[in-house]
Amino acid sequence: MTSNPASKPGTVQKSVIERLEKLKAAIEKYRYEYHVLDRAAISEAALDSLKHELVEIETKYPELITSDSPSQRVAGKPLPEFKKVPHKVPQWSFNDAFSPEEMVEFDARTKRFLKGTNASAAKTPTYTAEHKIDGLKIVVEYKKGLLFQAATRGDGKVGEDVTENVRTIESMPLKLTQPADIIVEGEVWMPKSQLAILNKARAKAGEELFANPRNVAAGSIRQLDPKIAAERKLNSFIYYIAQYRGKDFPATQHGSLEFLRELGFKVNPYFKHCKNIEEVISYWREWAIKMPKEEYLADGIVVKVDERELQDALGYTGKAPRWGIAFKFAAEQVTTILEDIVFQVGRTGVVTPVAHLKPVLVAGSTVSRATLHNEDEIKRLDVRIGDTVILQKAGDVIPDIVSVVRELRPKNSKPFVWPTHVAACAIDGEEGPDAGRIERVPGEAAWRCVSRNSYAQVKRRFYHFVSKHCFDIDGLGPKIIDVLLDQGLIATFDDIFTLKRGDLLALPRFAEKSVDNLLASVESARSVTLPRFLAGLSIPQVGEETAFDIAKHFGSVEKVAAASLEEVESIYGVGPVVAKAVFDWFRVAANKKLVANLMKQVKIEKMPAAVTAGVGATATKKNEKIAGKTFVFTGTMPTLERVAAEEMVRNLGGNASSSVSKNTDYLVAGENAGSKLTKAESLGVKIIDEAEFLKLVK
Repeated sequence: MTSNPASKPGTVQKSVIERLEKLKAAIEKYRYEYHVLDRAAISEAALDSLKHELVEIETKYPELITSDSPSQRVAGKPLPEFKKVPHKVPQWSFNDAFSPEEMVEFDARTKRFLKGTNASAAKTPTYTAEHKIDGLKIVVEYKKGLLFQAATRGDGKVGEDVTENVRTIESMPLKLTQPADIIVEGEVWMPKSQLAILNKARAKAGEELFANPRNVAAGSIRQLDPKIAAERKLNSFIYYIAQYRGKDFPATQHGSLEFLRELGFKVNPYFKHCKNIEEVISYWREWAIKMPKEEYLADGIVVKVDERELQDALGYTGKAPRWGIAFKFAAEQVTTILEDIVFQVGRTGVVTPVAHLKPVLVAGSTVSRATLHNEDEIKRLDVRIGDTVILQKAGDVIPDIVSVVRELRPKNSKPFVWPTHVAACAIDGEEGPDAGRIERVPGEAAWRCVSRNSYAQVKRRFYHFVSKHCFDIDGLGPKIIDVLLDQGLIATFDDIFTLKRGDLLALPRFAEKSVDNLLASVESARSVTLPRFLAGLSIPQVGEETAFDIAKHFGSVEKVAAASLEEVESIYGVGPVVAKAVFDWFRVAANKKLVANLMKQVKIEKMPAAVTAGVGATATKKNEKIAGKTFVFTGTMPTLERVAAEEMVRNLGGNASSSVSKNTDYLVAGENAGSKLTKAESLGVKIIDEAEFLKLVK
């Protein structure tokens, strides 16, 4: 290997070398468990993230690359339970790309390399893009058109003989349409629907559920009894001709896929021949959205130079083909470093620890913050400042720290100590030992400011009041709220509705049009539903769904305020803790005054008949297709916002929930649907899109 002139031996920082060695050890451990033992201690996306960091270091300091580095290996060692089979054609793995920019560089690198070869100088490479199926790779040999041997990839040179198990797969031909001598490569996978059926049976039998289709497919192929593999109803896709003794060898990759289909193999139907790298990137973007609807898992696409002549000219590096690359979808799990833990004060005074992270790309966006939930979660994770952590993000959900990569923990790290005081809990001008003091809520994992009127809490209550789930005042965001509070223009919620044009025009960066737009939004918010009104008050324990249940039961603010503790407790879905919080809130004089003043400014809309009538009653507006059914919404829909869609369901006598369970009747899935879609599929919940939902509500 040649050294980078800009990086001479001896100039590499000690911390870089230590980080590299820890990465190598951790990757080798996790990839052995994943590829050899079929146990996923961490997700493949998180493992990919560690590998990517390793490659970045080795690219910057090539003199640090050693033959035992995980970047120089293909896959894990073969399992000892099966007969070992030497591969007639070495098995390679593709290098990874994670962004369009990296794909543009791959394209440029490919063209540069071809200029120095004997390949046709005038020929510009095109590409074939295929789904990167997340299953178990197999290598299958046919002699004179008959299935002869099937093996796992193993370490790239030696695999395991799994012929009898592969023969049980219905989509794998036992006899080809031609008497060909051929070696093909493909993927064995389990349909999501089949996993749901399998897990349902295991749950009924009291057995542990399988985590994902990939692990089940790998485990099924490695069963010593072929009957078990047959019962699992596995599937397959064949995608590459490794060796073929015939005159009609296809000249292109997309031609190879057509030829494989002609021979009787099952080929993924969505491959695309792309004229340039821009078409490849468009294909990747399209399938990043559409992939969750398929029956198989795929974590990206595989991009191959289409022309076999150019593939031969490009050849291989020490571990991967130059003519192909795996273009991964935005990972939902990555690794990064926790740089600090700070505290955020919520509208009810609850203190939440927030992780400040080294910025990292996850699920399509760069993030630098993640919630740590509470003190108990920090203790459970044993997360410390300086730790390498696994970060998870699904859809629009706030990123979450899943676990710590302990092998990479810095020396002399210390457990995090929970504070007794938080600055954001202090009231302006407050001094002494109680300034900013926090206390743990009895019976809960949460801590709360002793003072309930710190500036941080007041701001967050206003942010919540104007949000989409409450009064939905468009244009009145956190920055404007901060300015209005700082200038003394608002102190309570009702003050928002008394703002005048002159008040706002005097503020910095407020033009006439923006003022008019804001006042129009405030005016439209004067009419509000009872659930939104109650949700906006920041009553402890009362969120969107609880507010709806209370509103449905009582029908008016006056009845809620006058209700006894027993009456509130009698509401279905409202427990003793929530009931006491509601009852106590309406007994505070300042809160009574707040409600009375607010009622002078707004009009509460009458609850729809379908809601107040209840599921069992008849009402003109109740929709029989919706009434009594529970809906969950996930992802981004073409025209509807989630809050509006949930209101539609509730107003027609149905129930809207934020989580998927066995009681869910419909999951309405939009683009970038995440873990809710996966859970719904595993539970057999009916999944529909926005168009189907709108047909139901008509």
